[in-house]
Amino acid sequence: MFFDFANVFIFIILGLLMTFVIITVSRLLAPRVSDVPDKFTTYECGERPVGSAWILFNFRFYAVALAFLIFDIELVLVFPCISVYDKWLKAGSGLFALIEITVFVGILFLGLIYMWNRGDLKWTKEVSEELEEGVVLEEEKPILF
Repeated sequence: MFFDFANVFIFIILGLLMTFVIITVSRLLAPRVSDVPDKFTTYECGERPVGSAWILFNFRFYAVALAFLIFDIELVLVFPCISVYDKWLKAGSGLFALIEITVFVGILFLGLIYMWNRGDLKWTKEVSEELEEGVVLEEEKPILF
């Protein structure tokens, strides 16, 4: 048993050593480029960059992307369970597995309902908070591309 762990340990050490050697050889052999202005600009498919590279994105893009990632990972986790569900039924643990999968999907569905009720999935959001007495924010305009 110790021999199996020793193999893994040696494999990790050799992997780290190889990484260190490759980085060191690359730094020694790579040509030195001094402060070339083009080196510090963003790359836009060979074209000269237009405008600033720092663009502020609306936070809703991040919320929708995060929701997509969560449900994408859910699919990755649930699909193998469904593919072996027939074996679980034959083994007698099918009902327990079905309950586990249902609870998992249900919790994610509750999160989706929460995001929907908060308005995080809308592209345009109405803002009606009063900042000061008599000052009301206007409705936000939709984002056009």
